[in-house]
Amino acid sequence: MKPPVRPKNPCFSSGPCAKRPGWTLTVLEGALLGRSHRAKPGRAKLNEVVERSRKVLGIPRDYRVAIVPASDTGAVEMALWSLLGARGVDVLSWESFGEGWVTDVAKQLKLADLRILRAPYGELPDLGGIDGRRDVVFAWNGTTAGVCVPDGDWIAADRQGLTICDATSAAFAMDLPWEKLDVVTWSWQKALGGEAAHGMLVLSPRAVARLESHVPPWPLPKIFRLTSKGKFNEAIFQGETINTPSLLAVEDAIDGLKWAESIGGHRALEARAKANLAAVAQWVARTPWIDFLAQDPASRSWTSVCLKLVDDWFVRLAPEAQRAFVKRLESLLEGESAAYDIAGHRDAPPGLRIWCGSTVERGDIEALLPWLDWAYGELRQAAAA
Repeated sequence: MKPPVRPKNPCFSSGPCAKRPGWTLTVLEGALLGRSHRAKPGRAKLNEVVERSRKVLGIPRDYRVAIVPASDTGAVEMALWSLLGARGVDVLSWESFGEGWVTDVAKQLKLADLRILRAPYGELPDLGGIDGRRDVVFAWNGTTAGVCVPDGDWIAADRQGLTICDATSAAFAMDLPWEKLDVVTWSWQKALGGEAAHGMLVLSPRAVARLESHVPPWPLPKIFRLTSKGKFNEAIFQGETINTPSLLAVEDAIDGLKWAESIGGHRALEARAKANLAAVAQWVARTPWIDFLAQDPASRSWTSVCLKLVDDWFVRLAPEAQRAFVKRLESLLEGESAAYDIAGHRDAPPGLRIWCGSTVERGDIEALLPWLDWAYGELRQAAAA
């Protein structure tokens, strides 16, 4: 029988993520629509995003924070194009987004002194193999694999290279060791459920020094330029965005940050996400047809929780049949308004992906899980008929 209770909010997509609890359109009423983002009130709104982000995340005062174009992708690529080339580079890849940075560095920038450290979905590369004399590019949390680095202990405190960290699904739910990170990026549509198209870029003093001492040998598009006449462009990090931001999206970002502050800041955000993972873990432990894609609990994500179907019947199916089954399961749940957008990423092994980040209520996770059992049972029975 169908479960008697549905999630109050069935949005479990890993991006854009669920809006924060209690969100309504009325929170956008203060948006400066029709105003210039360069006018004094517009710049004040942009600076509010920067300073509230700094406060919630505990970003050091000597780190620069900016709003940049093109979401997290734009922020990461701005860093890669502007900073790489001075040293050899290690790029870590264990899922699709890390592999995207491999493509940028290997095929677009075409750096000769490049090491690619790969691992299959569900695992991490050998972090002990990182050389502190080299730059390193990595995602803190692999959104499409559900695998995250367990900590920053593998990063040398006396490193000579820069650490460039894509933290888009980690920033507001995982503890980032800022002293070990030189570039950190994220986007508004992840973590706090903000609206899309904008990225955040944080630079350490070491990264700023690299910008002023190293001139990349390739052309830099306008939206990537962080220097002016060879000097670091402070204006970009004081609310003067390179292109025109949406002040409606800015207002939404401010609302998300205010909510984060109201519940206790970063510690509370992390605790909410971990509680959501705990609910999923209890279900996985008692459910024979499902398991985590990430086998090592130490590197298991508590934001983008990726699951694999392990029923012998499913495992014997061809990969295209497995994907078709997962899509039918997703469609069945959507038709019942029990869960939206929970199929795994197209590049990942066929399975489920449940966003368990801070804006998701544990009660909604607990209401979802019986629906997963029901939907799987319905489709498994139909397949056997």
